[in-house]
Amino acid sequence: MYDELWVAGKCMYKLEPVLADGGELIIYAPHLTEVSLTHGKVIRRIGYHCRDYFLKQWDKFKDESWGVLAHSTHVYGGGTYENGVEKPRARVVLATGIPEAVCREINLGYRDPKTIRKEDFANREEEGVLLVPKAGEMLYRIEGQL
Repeated sequence: MYDELWVAGKCMYKLEPVLADGGELIIYAPHLTEVSLTHGKVIRRIGYHCRDYFLKQWDKFKDESWGVLAHSTHVYGGGTYENGVEKPRARVVLATGIPEAVCREINLGYRDPKTIRKEDFANREEEGVLLVPKAGEMLYRIEGQL
């Protein structure tokens, strides 16, 4: 649906409210080969991280584009940064045309999209697995929670 991670990454912040702690969100987009045409160099330099990673090292990041920093935290999701160790609340994995080395460089997981059969993820909600086609379109919430 999207041509670069800059836009496709919105599926994380739209689905993060329903991700379990320690869960995994796979962005499956084999056609996607760009992090961002406009901001890719900055993202490749700073990576994707939780908010605390940037705030607890603010002197290092204060001169970066705050829009790029916000994007980074939205795609990475919640987490902590204590004593130099970042711990994500959930893991983001790219199953895209972005090479594994770049995924590691930007601090996201990698999975070869050829190893994924979407139908293997369908109809498994009772197991805690949710397949969401066009995941960037709607915001998800757990019923009864704000």
